[in-house]
Amino acid sequence: MNREERRHFDVLVIGGGPAGMAAAACAAECGVRVGIVDDNLKLGGQIWRGESGDPKNKDASNWAQRLRKSGATALCGLRVVHQPEEGVLLAENLDTFCELSYDKLVLATGARERFLPFPGWTLPKVMGAGGLQAMVKGGLPIHGKRVIVAGTGPLLLAVADYLRKHGAEILLICEQASWRSLVQFGAALASWPAKIIQGVRLKFDLAGIPFAANSWPVAAHGQKSLEHVTISRAGRIEEIPCDYLACGFHLVPNIELPMLLGCSVDNGCVQVDEFQETNVPSVFCAGEPTSIGGVELALIEGQIAGLAAAGRTTEAKAWFGKRTKARRFAQLLDRTFRLRSELRSLSSPETIVCRCEDVSHSRLQQHTSWRSAKLHTRCGMGPCQGRICGPATQLLFKWKPDSVRPPVFPARVETLAAIARQPEVQHSEVNGGH
Repeated sequence: MNREERRHFDVLVIGGGPAGMAAAACAAECGVRVGIVDDNLKLGGQIWRGESGDPKNKDASNWAQRLRKSGATALCGLRVVHQPEEGVLLAENLDTFCELSYDKLVLATGARERFLPFPGWTLPKVMGAGGLQAMVKGGLPIHGKRVIVAGTGPLLLAVADYLRKHGAEILLICEQASWRSLVQFGAALASWPAKIIQGVRLKFDLAGIPFAANSWPVAAHGQKSLEHVTISRAGRIEEIPCDYLACGFHLVPNIELPMLLGCSVDNGCVQVDEFQETNVPSVFCAGEPTSIGGVELALIEGQIAGLAAAGRTTEAKAWFGKRTKARRFAQLLDRTFRLRSELRSLSSPETIVCRCEDVSHSRLQQHTSWRSAKLHTRCGMGPCQGRICGPATQLLFKWKPDSVRPPVFPARVETLAAIARQPEVQHSEVNGGH
């Protein structure tokens, strides 16, 4: 796609996961011109990576087929980096960049894993739980490898199940939530029979794998890469040799693009009305950016947003009841797997918190805000642009990000030059962000 080719859509969807696919399909089925953009080479997002054509995953394959039949235009391999003017987004791929204009916009930017710093967390083969799963999907050999899965939330069980089915030896699943919280969670699932069925299947598939509540990694050890892990298991310290440590301390909504566009955010989530519309007119948001709630809620919100963006508000209202129930489950997840205070004390003074800029915990302790730390240590100003260390510092120091500036992701000089040529964007904005 050439830069001169300014593509226009009645409804433009950013994000190709479940929420984005549902929004794009529903809007396109209403007869409007729809484009769906994703920075991966195939749609499906992190949760459906490589599974949109897998008949074993009925939801993924059904939505992929429905999206293809809808006539929506899929623009894969494109990453949105800026909004040069109202109603226009600037995106780039490996070769060039382009302008995408729209009448209505649906943001379905998904979520990412939360990483918490502890001694040794930067060692090779200490990875995100979902990240290791994605690499195995991409061809990383895992057969016969000893893996510890640690963190919090249902994702741990799904990752352990996937890795085991691909030949990994799962030594232990460490869940930081207490047994009391987990028992209460199980009892509350009576309102969601389908979730109980999923849980029973997972328990069967994970039979024989040790599961420890009240547990988390204290340190990772090794010379050139991971060799063994120190685990706090219900108050007892254990040393476990392993090949991989897969950590995932729940999810963090990807709200950088919504914030750049001026969408209101509260407690880390984008605020929307009953039709998933943000405070910015004609900009909708669906899925994990509005609250971490899983695939079911993402699909429902995506359908509401897509229908509303296409002007079919009456049809959108039909999903309100199911959304209410799905949101109650999201709230249950949040209560059950809320991070405990003990995790704030895992880092030693020498522990690196900002991996991009090699900023230690002790250096950050000298500051009182995210802004001060950025100015004096460059924390959050590396290639990840605060996506890893930002959520970590929120837990460690209760800091909150001040603002988001363009580009949303690291971009080529050619793309930055295009931004600089826009009269609406000041030079200081482009160069002062990250």
